[in-house]
Amino acid sequence: MERRRTAGTRRGRAAVLAVTVVCLAYAPIAVTELWPYARPGAPALGEWVLGRTVSPEFVAEAVRDRAGPYERSLVPLIVHSVLGGLLMLLGPVQLLSAVRRRIRLHRAAGTVFAVTVYASMAGAALYLVRTPPAEAFSGAAFWIVLATILVGTVGSVTSGVLAAVRGFPDLHQRWMLLCYGFLMTAPLLRLEWGALPRLYPGLDILDVNRVAIMHLGALVVFGALLASRALDRRTSVPGLTGTWCPAPVQVAVHLAGAAGLAWITVSFLDGGTAGRRLLLAYLVPYGAMYAVIAVRAARARARGALWAAEEWGLHLAALCLAPAFSAVTVPVLERTLGLDRVTALIAGVGIGAGVLAYAAVTAVSLRILHAREVVRRQGPPAAGPAPVRTGPASAAIGEGERA
Repeated sequence: MERRRTAGTRRGRAAVLAVTVVCLAYAPIAVTELWPYARPGAPALGEWVLGRTVSPEFVAEAVRDRAGPYERSLVPLIVHSVLGGLLMLLGPVQLLSAVRRRIRLHRAAGTVFAVTVYASMAGAALYLVRTPPAEAFSGAAFWIVLATILVGTVGSVTSGVLAAVRGFPDLHQRWMLLCYGFLMTAPLLRLEWGALPRLYPGLDILDVNRVAIMHLGALVVFGALLASRALDRRTSVPGLTGTWCPAPVQVAVHLAGAAGLAWITVSFLDGGTAGRRLLLAYLVPYGAMYAVIAVRAARARARGALWAAEEWGLHLAALCLAPAFSAVTVPVLERTLGLDRVTALIAGVGIGAGVLAYAAVTAVSLRILHAREVVRRQGPPAAGPAPVRTGPASAAIGEGERA
């Protein structure tokens, strides 16, 4: 057990280091990214890097495709991009101050973080409102995914702030990690701009973005889940009894997920080479995430960690339902936005995992609140030894439970 905990700690530190490096590297790219659109010839670090990792032609194509959609909303987009760079710096500060229990620093930086999120997302919202989906950079599917990420980011930071105000650090932690996961789609997309043209030579920026949105939203919320579980070492939560995902529910969501996956597979295979490429970009990460969550849930049940098993189980159910949600969303997008089947399919698949992960965090939050309500109705506990908790994050959670 001690060896496993040490290995987990090392993996956690490596993950924090990797995220910090990505954030620090992307911050100057975000700040300077839109300067050339306001003043041609202005330095842009991202263009410089991309021109040397892919090709100058790829950069020129990306600039050309973005110039028209960005023209009518350039000032809000610059605000969004510059503040996005600031958020890349504030995120590691928030995470490290929470882990190291620098309470005053964490609260001060958290206030700045939340205000910056709202201001940055306001700039993005103005761009989306002023730009018809069909005229957006990379088309309607990309517009829908961006709008979904925006709603998820604002909703999660709002829930995180409310949880902190109410004295629920465990809920605050989950929502803020989800918020930062949504924000991480920006630097990770730039990494895919550099990697995918090497994997698929000749792929233009539109197709690169289509491949990226097949899995980008799913990967960032999966990362937020892994971080949440790594920081929460509780094996049980007072008042938690039974499960919201019994065997019949798990069977039902797996059947729904299998049906959704079958429909998505057939739909993409009808699209020829491009469809098969998109399907591969969706299925491989989806299968890997399913395997990790299912194994973690089974291991938690085997060692009697009821709370860990419950949270993994809720997220597994949400992941299973994501393909079914996407399949149902496609005809809705076709009818409400007048999209063709291919665009609606790409958009529906692109938002499925993110929307269901948001729903899963909501279910986890309600599960914790319900357990606390059960404890409250039972009255004060009898005097006894205080529970033993390990790790600074767990100690913070414990303080929230006693509050």
